[in-house]
Amino acid sequence: MSQPVDQSSDQPSDLPDGLTGRPLVMSDAHAVFEVMAAQELHDTGEVAIEEADIVGDWQRPSYDVSAGTFGVFDGDRLVAYAEHMGADRGDAAVHPDYRGRGVGTALAGWMQARARAAGAAVVGMPVPQGSAGDRLLAALGYHVRWTSWVLQLPEGASVPERELPTGYAIREATPDDYEACWTVLEDAFLEWSEREREPFDDFLARTVRRPGFEPWNLRLVADPAAAVVGATVVYPYGTEGYVDRLATRKDQRGQGIAQAMLVDAFAVAREHGAKTSGLNTDSRTGALGLYEKVGMQVTQHWVNRAIDL
Repeated sequence: MSQPVDQSSDQPSDLPDGLTGRPLVMSDAHAVFEVMAAQELHDTGEVAIEEADIVGDWQRPSYDVSAGTFGVFDGDRLVAYAEHMGADRGDAAVHPDYRGRGVGTALAGWMQARARAAGAAVVGMPVPQGSAGDRLLAALGYHVRWTSWVLQLPEGASVPERELPTGYAIREATPDDYEACWTVLEDAFLEWSEREREPFDDFLARTVRRPGFEPWNLRLVADPAAAVVGATVVYPYGTEGYVDRLATRKDQRGQGIAQAMLVDAFAVAREHGAKTSGLNTDSRTGALGLYEKVGMQVTQHWVNRAIDL
């Protein structure tokens, strides 16, 4: 159900009266953060996004911000945005004050047109289950591709300790380890994620070059031969230590390495001021039961809705 798009300006032709639009640039990252934060707070009761997340994604060498984004403005104020991140992935946000005016529908059409022009056969985005965005996409014919869950370890609780195999060690990654960490993470995530391998420079942009990065944010497990067999990316989000990515090399699983990395990540986050710990997982990974087993609790349900182009 693609909406009309003005191909001469590559923007939706059906924006509500009084609103204008244009491609975004890096200096718009803070305004995008504000819109996304307002939407998250309205839909979920909390803000999880940080401006650093947007900057990290937009500064990837493979990404052209202006080609992949579109912002909707009321005067000089950004009130909504959408982006096509490449292949079948997109994202969008509409400030709650501007809902019900057709902005989301127009942006859905823009995203479909961008994805189709890039050769994609499908495009989708994550939305909180039951939210206004979820209902809109369902009405536009988007189907649920997968479900994801945000989990949190309650304040004062801890993941049961799990010792590493003899000779294995957890430590901060150094620049010499970055490529090995990227390899472990990409190999693991590509077992179930249908996408191209993320370029190494893009990994660096989203991780160690992300604004505010500190060495403790990227951690690894090394085997007795000093080979990297596990990697964790953990960030502070307010008072929460959030595990952004965690992976164990396939031939090293079943030894408790993942649980040991989880214990380590949450512990080091507490050392840096975190009071709670969290992460998310989705139905493609089969990991929900593992996290619940170690005491984590589901706090949010999200769905990834997509449409065939």
